[in-house]
Amino acid sequence: MSVKLQQITNLINNLAPKHLAYDWDNIGLQLGDYNQDVSRVLVTLDVTEEVVKEAIDSDVDLIVAHHPVIFKGISNIRFNTPLGKIIQKAIKHDIAIYVAHTNYDIAGDGLNDLLAKRLGLVNTEILKVTEVEDLKKVVVFVPEDSISEVKEAMGRAGAGWIGNYSDCFFEQKGTGSYRPLAGSNPYIGTKDELSEVEEYRLETIVPAKILSRVINKMVKAHPYEEVAYDIYPVDNKGQAFGIGRIGYLEESILLKDYVQGVKDALNIDSVKVVGEDNTEIKKVAICSGSGADLIKTASFKGADVLVTGDVKYHDAQLVLEEGLTLIDAGHYETEQIMRDAVVSYLVEKTANDNLDVEIVKSQINTNPVRIV
Repeated sequence: MSVKLQQITNLINNLAPKHLAYDWDNIGLQLGDYNQDVSRVLVTLDVTEEVVKEAIDSDVDLIVAHHPVIFKGISNIRFNTPLGKIIQKAIKHDIAIYVAHTNYDIAGDGLNDLLAKRLGLVNTEILKVTEVEDLKKVVVFVPEDSISEVKEAMGRAGAGWIGNYSDCFFEQKGTGSYRPLAGSNPYIGTKDELSEVEEYRLETIVPAKILSRVINKMVKAHPYEEVAYDIYPVDNKGQAFGIGRIGYLEESILLKDYVQGVKDALNIDSVKVVGEDNTEIKKVAICSGSGADLIKTASFKGADVLVTGDVKYHDAQLVLEEGLTLIDAGHYETEQIMRDAVVSYLVEKTANDNLDVEIVKSQINTNPVRIV
C-alpha cells in the first residue's frame, strides 16, 4: 500500500510541532504535494544541489531537511541560479522538500535536547523559554457504559497529560436528567418523558492548541446525540518550550578537558575557545547552530561555559565581560547530529504504523567551511 507524503509529515510534526517555530522562520512543506506517494525519504541538514543529485540518484521522493531551502520570499525562479537549479531539479524529478527548523530546535526531544545529551548534560532545563502552553479544563458527562471509550478517545487525541503522566482524568458519579423532545433520537430514555440516568462527570486538562481535536474525538466516541460538556479556563500553565538547554556535568572538569570531550562527542578536530584552560566547568549551557544571542542569558543563569556556533569577535569579548567561557564548535558541527536522530525516529514510527517507506541518511557533507 502506498504511503502519502502527509503521513510522513504528520510524524515529523509530532516530533517538531510547527507552532513552536519562530515567526521569522519558514518551515513545513516547501515543495511538493501532501497527496503524492512516497516510498523513499532522505534526511539532510541542508538542501544543496549536491544533495538533490543524491536524492535523484537514490530515487528519493521526499527530502526532510533542517535548514529551509526557501527562507525569504522570492520574486522569481531562475534556473541559472543555485536556488533555481535546486527547485527545477526537484520538481522535474517529483521530489518534495519538507523543513523542520526552529521548531525542531525548540521541541522537547529535539535538536537541543539531543545536543545536551551528546555533551554529557544531566538535570537539563530550557535556557530561554519561548512559549508556555495555555491549558483548558474539559468536563463532559458520560453514561457509565461509555466511560472507557470516551476516556480512550480523548487521551489518544492528546488530553490528560500532566508532566510525565498521561491519561490523567477525574471521574465523579452522579445523576443526569433530561427530557427528549420531538425530533430527538435519545440513546437512553423516551420522548416527552423526563429521564434520570446514572452518569459520570469526567474531567481532564487539554492544551488549548489541540482543544478542537480533542472535542471532536470526544463527541464521536460519546453515545449521546447531544453531548453535554463544558470548557473552563485555568490559571496553571502547561509545558514550557524554548531555545537552548542548560544543565550539569556529572563531575566538574577543567575547560581544556571539556573542550576535548566536546570534540570527541561531535567527532570534530577543532573548536574555537574563549576563556582560560584551567577554568572549572560544571554548569553548561548549549545552543545548536547560532547561539551568540544567548551569552547574557547563559551568564545570568550561572553557566560556566556556553557551547554553540557562529560566534563573532565582539561576541567573544562579551563572553569575557560576562565572566563566562565559550566553546564555538561550529554551526554545522552542532546540528549535523540531527540526521541520525531524525532517521532513527522515522524508522521507528513508520515501522510502528506499518508504513512501507525507506528512510535514509544523506551522505553529503554540506558544511561550506573547512579548516586548512
